Amino acid sequence: MNSIYLKRFTFFLFATTIFVSAFLLFQVQPIMAKYILPWFGGSPSVWTTCMLVFQVLLFGGYAYAYVLNRFMQLAHQFTLHAMLLLMALCTLPITPTPDWKPMGAESPTWMIMLLLVCKVGAPYFLLSSTGPLLQSWLSQSKACEHPYRLYSLSNLGSMLALLTFPFVIEPMLSSTQQSTLWSLAFVVYVGLCLTSATVLYRSVATKRLSYTAADAVVRERLPWATVGTWFTLSMLPSVMLLATTNQVCLDTGVIPFFWVIPLALYLLSFILTFDSDRWYSRRPLIMLATVSFLVLYSLKLLEYKTPLIVELVLSLLGLFCACMVCHGELVGLKPHASRLTFFYMTMSAGGACGGIFVGLIAPLLFNGYFEWQLGLYACILVFFETYLQSSSVWSKRVPSWAKAAFAIGLLIVAVAWLSFWNSHSNKQLTVKRNFYGVLSVAAGRDEKTGEPMRNLVHGRIVHGSQFQNVRLEQQPTTYYTQSSGAGLALLNHESSRSRHIGVVGLGAGTLATYGAPGDRYRFYEINPDVIEMANDYFTFLKSSRAEIDIVLGDARLTLEREPSQAFDVLVLDAFSGDAIPIHLLTREAMGIYVRHLKRDGVLAIHISNLYFDLRSIVAGLALDDSFATGVVKNADDSNSAALESTWVLLSRHRETIQTAIGQTQEIFPAGKPVQWTDDRSNLFEALR
Repeated sequence: MNSIYLKRFTFFLFATTIFVSAFLLFQVQPIMAKYILPWFGGSPSVWTTCMLVFQVLLFGGYAYAYVLNRFMQLAHQFTLHAMLLLMALCTLPITPTPDWKPMGAESPTWMIMLLLVCKVGAPYFLLSSTGPLLQSWLSQSKACEHPYRLYSLSNLGSMLALLTFPFVIEPMLSSTQQSTLWSLAFVVYVGLCLTSATVLYRSVATKRLSYTAADAVVRERLPWATVGTWFTLSMLPSVMLLATTNQVCLDTGVIPFFWVIPLALYLLSFILTFDSDRWYSRRPLIMLATVSFLVLYSLKLLEYKTPLIVELVLSLLGLFCACMVCHGELVGLKPHASRLTFFYMTMSAGGACGGIFVGLIAPLLFNGYFEWQLGLYACILVFFETYLQSSSVWSKRVPSWAKAAFAIGLLIVAVAWLSFWNSHSNKQLTVKRNFYGVLSVAAGRDEKTGEPMRNLVHGRIVHGSQFQNVRLEQQPTTYYTQSSGAGLALLNHESSRSRHIGVVGLGAGTLATYGAPGDRYRFYEINPDVIEMANDYFTFLKSSRAEIDIVLGDARLTLEREPSQAFDVLVLDAFSGDAIPIHLLTREAMGIYVRHLKRDGVLAIHISNLYFDLRSIVAGLALDDSFATGVVKNADDSNSAALESTWVLLSRHRETIQTAIGQTQEIFPAGKPVQWTDDRSNLFEALR
């Protein structure tokens, strides 16, 4: 074959392999995260933990590519990599089996990490090494003069994988089908990679060339300041990516769309900056990012109820511009191609450390979601330094140690101020953060009567309030007053006999006030901090006349394993902020609830939400068993401590609903009833 055509064919084959590897690399992330999401309470931290694992594996793959390139000849690299690829095939398929489901006592973070490493660790590790390794091979064989542009191609494949998931893959295929198809695609990738290595090996052997990394490495050592800058400019966008995704999911829903869009913008910044410097304009991007961040931060500081679309636009615009600035400056510092694998390894190390900071360190250091604010401050400092690079006074006369001391001092002040403001401005009695979010108990007063109250707050949503006046402390409040759907169901359903009541979501334990002698109340709560605070700071549970039983663990998984509880009423109230617990509203979940209800039992579902109308989803739940449905809305002025709420009551007996609420108000959704399943659900179907 003509050498020119062989060179073109080799480049095309390598480019295809790199593109496919990048596509599979980022397609598997939402596939695995969504698959295990229902197993761990639907928390936004599931995605953060998954991202942490994937970033660490990415760093491992880049480090592997660097070590091979640095210390081994091409022929030995080909042999070792081929052996590892064939071994990785033995770990397929990647579909997690049910025995990986948590039992309730395990640490969710470490359980997720172990699951991902065991099920997808080997394939992901090798996929992540493909880009830098094959670019290095091409560079050494002289088949490509500009290997860095292949990094843009790699990120393009990654972005397409993310964007096709919520719009193509997720609607068309079930979660099991997705993981199976990915496993088959990985087999194709292995074939491409082995073919690429074989073609290049024969080309090198024909030329009788033997390349080692030592032949290509530039002799002079890299300054530590340069490596540190690479690391910092890689870590900061990673922190902002995960922190922004956390904030968006906490206030909306834990769905793949809100995972992939921030990540796609993050990758788009890589594509544009590594493709050409014409896409990066420093000062306009700095100004746009700063304005977006400051407006959004001010709205959050003032606790203004920002419309969903406005919050999303500001968050994503700020994230994208910050990533463009950091990655644009990073590209300006990229080294000679002989240091390509070391450069990529340093970048991946920064990204992995960003994931470790948000996923592991921040929950231990902070009792609130401060990593977004700290990332914002760090971005402002980077913008400031970058903006003043053209100033000879700043860049030449101010020593590096002074700049570092200034930056560290500002971050320390920011942490101290955030901690003080968070603990004092809201009159918090206690605040805790764990895998499931930030939980606090704060003192306050009822807006209408002025009576002192104590509030349990998750994120920015009140999950229970209690009057501190002894005369009023057993009065049900907020979403659980006697005029609410839950209140009517508990007051009117078979109140003449002892009842067994199930409640998914403990909150402050407000519903225990409806307990009568002989009643048994069984609360299911996934967050141990909720149980502790409900017992330590509220008296609803202690003063209840009913027998109280609290079960720690995910309600759905627990109910799956339990024998039928024969509940008279089962209350479903397990919201995290304004997020939607999708795994509790699927057809499979409904089958579990039906098994635990008496024939004339009532299922009460709390569907109050700022952004989503769940009536059509609940109507879909009622289809299979022909449940009668009724909607109960109560305004915030119906009781001195009531908050506006919407509940839906379901029962097989229409008269049961009529007895509870006086009349049956059938649900008339805007469209046809929508049935969600564990494999297929789309939150946009419920968007207001």
